Amino acid sequence: MKLGWLEAVVLTASVAGAKDLAYSPPYYPSPWSTGAGEWAEAHRRAVEFVSNLTLAEKVNLTTGAGWEQERCVGETGGIPRLGMWGMCMQDSPLGVRDADYNSGFPAGINVAATWDKRLAYQRGMAMGEEHRDKGVDVQLGPVAGPLGKNPDGGRVWEGFSPDPVLTGMMMAETIKGMQDAGVIACAKHYVGYEQEHFRQASEAQGYGYNITQSLSSNIDDKTMHELYLWPFVDSVRAGVGSIMCSYNQINNSYGCSNSYTMNKLLKSELGFQGFVMSDWGAHHSGVGDALAGLDMSMPGDVLLGSPYSYWGTNLTISVLNGTIPEWRVDDMAVRIMAAYYKVGRDRYRTPPNFSSWTRDVYGYEHFIVSEDYTKLNDRVNVQRDHADVIRKIGSDSIVLLKNCGGLPLTHQEPFVGILGEDAGSNPYGANGCTDRGCDNGTLAMGWGSGTANFPYLITPEQAIQNEVLTYSAGKTNVFSVTDNGALDQMADVASQSAVALVFVNADSGEGYIDVDGNEGDRKNMTLWKNGEQVIKTATENCNNTIVIMHTPSAVLIGDWYENPNITAILWAGLPGQESGRSLVDVLYGRVNPGGKTPFTWGKTRKAYGQAILTEPNNGVGAPQDDFTDGVFIDYRRFDKDDEEPIYEFGHGLSYTNFEFSDLEITTLNADKYTATTGKTMKAPVLGKVGQASDYLFPSGIKRVTQYLYPWLNSTNLKKSSGDPDYGMKTEDYVPDGAQNGSPQELLPASGPSGGNSGLFDELIQVRATIKNTGSVIGDEVPQLYVSLGGEDNPVRVLRAFDRVTIAPGQELEWTSTLTRRDLSNWDVSAQDWVVSNAQKKVYIGSSSRKLPLSADLPSVQ
Repeated sequence: MKLGWLEAVVLTASVAGAKDLAYSPPYYPSPWSTGAGEWAEAHRRAVEFVSNLTLAEKVNLTTGAGWEQERCVGETGGIPRLGMWGMCMQDSPLGVRDADYNSGFPAGINVAATWDKRLAYQRGMAMGEEHRDKGVDVQLGPVAGPLGKNPDGGRVWEGFSPDPVLTGMMMAETIKGMQDAGVIACAKHYVGYEQEHFRQASEAQGYGYNITQSLSSNIDDKTMHELYLWPFVDSVRAGVGSIMCSYNQINNSYGCSNSYTMNKLLKSELGFQGFVMSDWGAHHSGVGDALAGLDMSMPGDVLLGSPYSYWGTNLTISVLNGTIPEWRVDDMAVRIMAAYYKVGRDRYRTPPNFSSWTRDVYGYEHFIVSEDYTKLNDRVNVQRDHADVIRKIGSDSIVLLKNCGGLPLTHQEPFVGILGEDAGSNPYGANGCTDRGCDNGTLAMGWGSGTANFPYLITPEQAIQNEVLTYSAGKTNVFSVTDNGALDQMADVASQSAVALVFVNADSGEGYIDVDGNEGDRKNMTLWKNGEQVIKTATENCNNTIVIMHTPSAVLIGDWYENPNITAILWAGLPGQESGRSLVDVLYGRVNPGGKTPFTWGKTRKAYGQAILTEPNNGVGAPQDDFTDGVFIDYRRFDKDDEEPIYEFGHGLSYTNFEFSDLEITTLNADKYTATTGKTMKAPVLGKVGQASDYLFPSGIKRVTQYLYPWLNSTNLKKSSGDPDYGMKTEDYVPDGAQNGSPQELLPASGPSGGNSGLFDELIQVRATIKNTGSVIGDEVPQLYVSLGGEDNPVRVLRAFDRVTIAPGQELEWTSTLTRRDLSNWDVSAQDWVVSNAQKKVYIGSSSRKLPLSADLPSVQ
């Protein structure tokens, strides 16, 4: 392990001085936590706890034990003296990954499609309960990166929506649910992680690309604040305990080495009080990343499965030799323990009762090195009644894109045809492909680390057959053809069908898995597995064809959506284990569809703007992804270009009809906005470093092969580090100001919870009336958009929404408010939010382009 090699990457910009490449300016020192607001008690307890720790014990809190060394996908060292075992980090944002007797929840994109903040909270609570009961301390989710700049990006389904407000609100409610259940939520991936191609140089090399550095997402300051940072603000305001920095670079500085994004934006401007952990393999230097704001290294090793760590022993050495100040390691530990106490881990905690590495009951505790045979899996069933919320999210997220009388079905159809592989079972079994890394059978989640094992998977074929046979008293014929190559057989069934239910899909996932040449990101936006031909076959033989799509985001449907023989189109997303049941609830009218598309359905890929970068464009260096679209992604791009979508953002039909009327606007009394001024307190130092002899490997402890420890092997620090450049001057690799623990100037936009508190003052109240003018009860989603009025602003942006249930003939008065943040733009020169003098306008309706109510807004500041 060479400390000199580790520290060579300390500069915040990996190509500092290269005039033609984006640059991330340095920002030091790393802000220390204060316990502001709702963090006060947790912070007090954390300070008390950390004040009693040795340096080695603090280091153990910050450093993972190594890949596959413990039961969880990541686990820190423990503090045996105090009876504290290591903290368990476990995927995923839709359930407990690599476990058993757990639930397979709908993907984040489905939660967004419900537009129901209550369901987001309930899902978060249910997932938190399952992680808690499995012994997990930190659930690695929810996801706001990718946000969705690229509709064909591999992991867009793990998140919520390309709109920052919809994503931010769903992030916040999910986090509250998780943490109310007693686990720490981890908002990820921070920030600008929008594609799988080139996210890690080593992964790209495995695919044959000749690059030496990971992709750089080049984002300007205004776009960062008004788009990509927005949902992380909501996460911080929701009290999130941890945030995961990303694989990619931001303006040519790695996400977990970037002092600007971590120190300035997250910890100083947003006042984040929790801890920043690295993505697995995203840690790039020892001293550098520590000073840039990283608080926890996951899973601890330099390369997964290697015996070396940037931290562990090397972090202990860096404090002993004065390179990293004691207060910085104290702050890492305080942030970790504050999150621990804030969610009540001291009350709820139980040791992990599963292993991520085997389903066998017995196996090796230290799996990667085959040491210490023991019982690993207690097979604790944590599912509870979570199938109920899964089924409801599944049905409430279905978007009825088109309906020309095809739905709802009546149970009177004499012959029901079910066509398409996507209706049926994976012949390998629901969990037959590791991390869901295939597209066999019906699609209920994408692939990668953002998945979980299914306890079962109700397919559409199973659910529809059961529905028909249960309610038709044996008088209805129902037949399936689930081989997408069996077009003749499909034609035969379709020609006999009173209704042909056609199932098609497209898949995507994380970059370490390649499915049919799709290296995480989708190669194109067409349907998979001959889907278009399946639709064509059905429509040529049945004039009542209903198309159901399971996809991670939009697909191109322009060739067939207007076909008059297609009487209905539904998007069902990635609905989890209750897929089939959720669907039949809508098909047969037990649930009136109320989902709204959380993204835009365009006519071409080009209409969405900038394409995914799929070829290196910077020699062997970091591929450069310039975010030239700025804030104009998804519907904002379509509006800017006056591009007509097939189905606009927020669109979704119902079995009833709604009418909007009576818009009222009221100015509220709010204090004048004042930029933050003053200084922080000085950095608190909570212990004494001591001598190297205090941190020698203890006698009496069995040393596990390749396990990452905080202790030294020698009192000679150079020898213990194994670094031939150990004697290099500190100023050669420590940025100016990085060790400065004196009081620091506060930023104008900074505040204790998401930024300057004045940003969240409510300035305007908006009220409207919604009436159900149809004959059945249904849900409507009132959507409030604002035009900010400036020349460089989008035509309009979403700012508020709700989901309401209204009976036939009933009127409901819906009220919402606009905050100063909602009406502001980021002023790059002032480094603060400003309400411009431009005339602003409010719109209310049922989608981004169906907005029957509008009015100018009064001037506010």
